[in-house]
Amino acid sequence: MRKSLRLTLALAVVVCAALAFWAATASATSGAHFFSASASINDSGALVVAWDEAGVGQQTVSYTLTADGTATYACINGGGNHPKATNKATVNGPVSASGSFPATKNGRVVGSLSAGPPSAGSFSCPSGQALVLASVSYSNIVLADTTNNVSESLGSIARTFFNV
Repeated sequence: MRKSLRLTLALAVVVCAALAFWAATASATSGAHFFSASASINDSGALVVAWDEAGVGQQTVSYTLTADGTATYACINGGGNHPKATNKATVNGPVSASGSFPATKNGRVVGSLSAGPPSAGSFSCPSGQALVLASVSYSNIVLADTTNNVSESLGSIARTFFNV
């Protein structure tokens, strides 16, 4: 009788441990979560964030992309060179984008959003020179699924188009 009771208790402990492990593992992979998210800068200087999110159900999901942007604009002459004059400007500011994407029947959203670059504002070039985006950087990049309250931080990224 005692042996049977010990065996039953031991079996109960093993089953409880297994259930606890299964519950912890299941919760780590259930619900909305990003499989992947990456940031790049396109040829226009815009921040592009692409992602693959699963576990969103079969609904339309809303996303926001936010970042701090820094852009340097410069004047380039007809020969493709930046004159030694101080005709360049650096601007800073927040950039953002938002959109809604329908989930697939498997509860997944694969999408992308673009934001920026910060505007050159009133900076302009003298006659015979062209205004160009010389470089751009983005920091504090965050993609948020606002429907399911899930977000992904993507750090910083930069790209230089012209050395000035």
